[in-house]
Amino acid sequence: MRRLVLAFFPLALLLAGCTSSSYDLIETAAISPKFQDKDPQDFGPKHPHKHPIHGIDVSKWQGDIEWEKVKASGVSFAFIKATEGKDRLDPKFHEYWQRAGAVGIPYAPYHFYYFCSTADEQADWFIRNVPKAATRLPPVLDVEWNGESKTCTTRPDPSTVRSEIKRFMDRLEAYYGKRPIIYTSVDFHRDNLVGYFSDYYFWVRSVAAHPEKTYADRRWAFWQYTSTAEVPGIKGNTDINVFVGSVKNWKKWLASVTAS
Repeated sequence: MRRLVLAFFPLALLLAGCTSSSYDLIETAAISPKFQDKDPQDFGPKHPHKHPIHGIDVSKWQGDIEWEKVKASGVSFAFIKATEGKDRLDPKFHEYWQRAGAVGIPYAPYHFYYFCSTADEQADWFIRNVPKAATRLPPVLDVEWNGESKTCTTRPDPSTVRSEIKRFMDRLEAYYGKRPIIYTSVDFHRDNLVGYFSDYYFWVRSVAAHPEKTYADRRWAFWQYTSTAEVPGIKGNTDINVFVGSVKNWKKWLASVTAS
């Protein structure tokens, strides 16, 4: 039980000084990472480049990655697709997390939730394919509506959505000893998550406006602000994310989750 407490405790410390209207780093000079956004948006004074900690999320679509160049570009973490539903494993997952670790980039596996399989089937699949060594950072649950799916268009009611993903996350937390991070999109959050899961870290997608404008009363830890970045070492477009806090916040949080 002690491991779970350690994994959860830093949430209050992280978010206490990092609400939608108060950032301890927002007055600092803009950060200039070594990657560019091909379609930059006007986020106003709270531009993501004012956050010093940037990271990527990747899957098989990024192909062969030169992780040394990625590290040198200023990338501080990587979310890596591991599984989807009850029977899909990203073919690049094991290569990516091991190579990210080899160059010193903290990494986390993520699971794309599929509402045509049960929570237990998906948790079993994730646990079968993701070793504990692959969870340097807490595992991530990706929950969003997938309107392009050719095999599952099911949209459960909000209470069913919440109970299913809670079951899935409870299984992962019990096995890995780390409370999962929730990744979500604006519409899915609006339909299912507003007012719930306040004791979880959130990773939110908001590519046209700052999250304070697109997520009702949601404190977030990670913000995915573009899908059109050019990152040295990766061919084609790449998603870029920022961590909410300062370098000091990041080091504290990283130490807490990697020690649990």
